[in-house]
Amino acid sequence: MERDQILNVIKAYVSKMPPLPATVSKILEICNDPQTSPVDLNHVISLDPVLMGKVMRLINSAYYSLPNQITSLVRAVIMLGINTVKNLALSTAVLGTFGKAKDFQALNMDGYWRHSISVGVTAKLLAARRKIDPKLHEEYFIAGLLHDIGKIPLNNKLAKEYVTAISHTDREHTPLYISEEKMMMVNHAEVGKLIIENWSLGDNLIDVVYYHHNINDYTGSYRELLLTVALANLFSNTYELGFSGDRYPERLPDEVFKELGVEWEYLEGIEDTVNAELEKAQVFLKIVS
Repeated sequence: MERDQILNVIKAYVSKMPPLPATVSKILEICNDPQTSPVDLNHVISLDPVLMGKVMRLINSAYYSLPNQITSLVRAVIMLGINTVKNLALSTAVLGTFGKAKDFQALNMDGYWRHSISVGVTAKLLAARRKIDPKLHEEYFIAGLLHDIGKIPLNNKLAKEYVTAISHTDREHTPLYISEEKMMMVNHAEVGKLIIENWSLGDNLIDVVYYHHNINDYTGSYRELLLTVALANLFSNTYELGFSGDRYPERLPDEVFKELGVEWEYLEGIEDTVNAELEKAQVFLKIVS
């Protein structure tokens, strides 16, 4: 197939994706308002018994390891924080659409999500190290979680071609996005951008998803977030935390390490921490799926 044909197949797939549930859209809208309070969220969540159940399961899960069970939704929202609740709702919608085994023809589903969680966890740890406002840490996690979302439509709708692209990566020792372009004339960053735009998830996630393999061309407003996720992705691929099909990732320019104030030795030193957080985050994934 020609590039235009492939893009049409992917665009048709994305256009047929179900919209975000009304509750999730309302939560995203509320959370974008600086004046939002836990009471506002409580009102919306209480109208969605499924999401309410997931909020309560999360606050009382091993992910938080609280000594006493929380039974009040308002208290749960306060303790989790507005951004965590927002990301719980968003993750629920994403996995509701893409969390099925049939969506993973060329990639292993568990390996893919483990890699995605690893990037999210590592990005969050890097944000904490850089003393980013704690209220924004969950934004780093969700950006890491979704950075490779474009791989799912590719290996669902074009499974044969995607197997060829992964084989090319292994044979030629090239980054997967380059093999995708060579074998399929489109890469997962382009496809991921279509999904994020279709769901109106915000310019920050659009930029991270689209530019995480092309940081040198980026001139937007979310450079810190983009570089952090790109570095977390390199670390997770290098240490094979999960499997994204990308065994030979490109090394990032030295300027990235300088700009973020992070050395590779630091990343090597947090591998055990990432693995421990990864196991805790698996609980999060089970709850939202």
